[in-house]
Amino acid sequence: MKALGLLALTLALTGPMAAQAAERTRLTIYTALENDQLGPFKAGIERAVPEVEVVWVRDSTGIITARFLAEKDNPRADMVMGLAASSLLMFEKQGLLATYEPKGVEALKPAFRDAKAPYTWTGTDASIGVICFNTAEAEKDKARTPARWADLLAPELKGKVVMPHPASSGTGYLLVAGWLQGMGEESGWAYMDRLHDNIAAYLHSGSAPCVQAARGERTAGLSLDMRGAAEKTKGAPLAVIAPADGTGWDEEAYAIVATTKHMDAARKVADWGATKAANELYAKSYAVVAYPGVATVPANYPAGAEAAMIKNDLGWMADNRERVLAEWSRRYEAKAAKK
Repeated sequence: MKALGLLALTLALTGPMAAQAAERTRLTIYTALENDQLGPFKAGIERAVPEVEVVWVRDSTGIITARFLAEKDNPRADMVMGLAASSLLMFEKQGLLATYEPKGVEALKPAFRDAKAPYTWTGTDASIGVICFNTAEAEKDKARTPARWADLLAPELKGKVVMPHPASSGTGYLLVAGWLQGMGEESGWAYMDRLHDNIAAYLHSGSAPCVQAARGERTAGLSLDMRGAAEKTKGAPLAVIAPADGTGWDEEAYAIVATTKHMDAARKVADWGATKAANELYAKSYAVVAYPGVATVPANYPAGAEAAMIKNDLGWMADNRERVLAEWSRRYEAKAAKK
């Protein structure tokens, strides 16, 4: 009898919880967040919106962007989050994003809000292009630490520089777009022609070039500000440089897919994304976030990184992506790493 009573009590307690779990709305979210960010972001969203269960579909920026566009006639995602704003602007132009302005979005920095009607996307954080330079390896070759982009053209660095492939990696594209905008297109392509001579390989990851430089496999790896700081903090003999002549950047953003069948749930997640609490979560991974006054500058963060950000036209990045990538591939694809 006691056993039966205990069983009945257990069923009484677990029944409502099981029913609640069954009623949760599964939101499929396409993302380019790093793997170690997925757990904390999922927990943050589900804590704030308990009726939602987050299902991530994760890959690099270029792969997720291509996949989303390939599925445009039959979208499989409910939301996009942690993807380059330049990619979301492409989606917006094709009418693939829902019109929705999250609650409280007016508190965010202007650069992180969709500036053109209809409002479809909201920024979360900014990523800045840097050079991860292994000073120990450089000393062997008597190569000096770079201060400007042109310093990577030194003959001592021939075959010792790696960078992300811009079609696979958002980091690679923001670097290329930064050179073309900051230097002008003619000078930007001329610079990349010369840099290509020193490139060992174009890697299909935004973080891999810095990791390789940190390990001493390459002397210089072009990557992002936070990755550089993290690798140096682990003890790698790195100088992390935001070039003084200006560097490319992009911001990550989120949006609701126009065809989602879970619009109410997606809007609640979008509202959470603009809150101070969400930005405090972003700040655990990024030094520059959307909410004013929320910042966590990590150890070994590159000096002057935010000041080195070029005047970036995200619309230009979106409008010219296909053209730029086609030309880049025509010139440099021969050194792309195998996938």
